[in-house]
Formats: sequence, C-alpha cells, structure tokens
Amino acid sequence: MTSISELDRKAVDYSVTIVSKVARADLHRPTPCGEWDLTQLLTHMAAQHRGFAAAARGHGGDPAVWQLDPPADPVAVYREVAADVTAAFSETGVLVRDFALPEFGPGFTAAGGQAIGFHLIDYVVHGWDVARTIGLPYELDPELAEPALRIAEAVPDGDFRLQPGSAFAPAVPNTDPSDPLARILSLLGRSPSWPAGAK
Repeated sequence: MTSISELDRKAVDYSVTIVSKVARADLHRPTPCGEWDLTQLLTHMAAQHRGFAAAARGHGGDPAVWQLDPPADPVAVYREVAADVTAAFSETGVLVRDFALPEFGPGFTAAGGQAIGFHLIDYVVHGWDVARTIGLPYELDPELAEPALRIAEAVPDGDFRLQPGSAFAPAVPNTDPSDPLARILSLLGRSPSWPAGAK
C-alpha cells in the first residue's frame, strides 16, 4: 500500500512540473484563488511547504516558519522548498510525529499522517490552480484520486469558509460527478470551468 508520504510526493512533484512552466510574464495573471495573482499564489504555496517541513521536524509552532516575502524568483524558490518538504516527509517516524499547525488555530496539532493528508489535498488543488492560470491541462494521478477525494469530502463546509484567511471557499455545484478531480475542486470551492465559472 502506498503511504500518504509517497502520495504527497506525487502531488508535489507534479506541482513542481507545472510551476516550472511558469514564465515571468505569467506572474501577474489572476488565479482561481480569490484575489491572488500568480506571484501571491506561488508565495503562499512555498510558505506552506516551509511551514509543513518545519512542522515535520518539530518546529511548526514558530509562526515565522509559515511566513515568506514574495521572492525575486518564485519558481526557483518553489522548487527548493518543494524538495525540502518531500525530504522532511520521508524521514523515519514522520507519520507518528505530532505536527504543530498554528494556521489551523492556536495550539493546533495533528498526527503526521493526518497533517500530510492536509498538505496533499492542498497541493492537488494548488497544482490545478497554477495549471489553470497558465492554460495547461491538469491530469490527476489515478492513485491520488480516491485518497484526495476522501480528504476533500471530510473538509467541513459552511459560511465560515467566507472568513478572511479561510483555506477554501464554500463548496460550489459540481456539474460532472463522474470526474474525481471535478468533485474535489467543487467540494473545495473551485469551479472546474474557471475562469468561466465562479472562483
């Protein structure tokens, strides 16, 4: 059975492949992520990698590790931090460590396996965000489809998702229930037809 760390690596590696195709001229394009342009989205993605890597190594409680100023070369920085988080998630015993995840609330912790699941779903969705922003197709790895959908279905929905800083927008109607990626995106507030549909 493929571990959650290995599944996460697949999602992250694919996101690196997509991000590597970003040109400097793309950096101010709008994205499916609310008001963020692509520079802001890539900065967020890199900051989350840094924070989760620190959490895997026992340092996630420091708010500074979750912060990152927009880098001069967002693509290069993204590659670097993606490699670091996959290395952190590959360490022996990581699945049974407690991860401090302050962005989920003061003092919030999660067991390693659950925390890596949070990271996995984020990078399936953000990989799609970047691909959609620069006009590339996103092909969900069949091995990721079932676990990613299961995680997405477990994410609570409601008006609280309208609050500033919420990880996801409220769920939107899904017009293609046979497509796992469309179901995941809709559950997590993305219109699979963006930019034609709602954010």
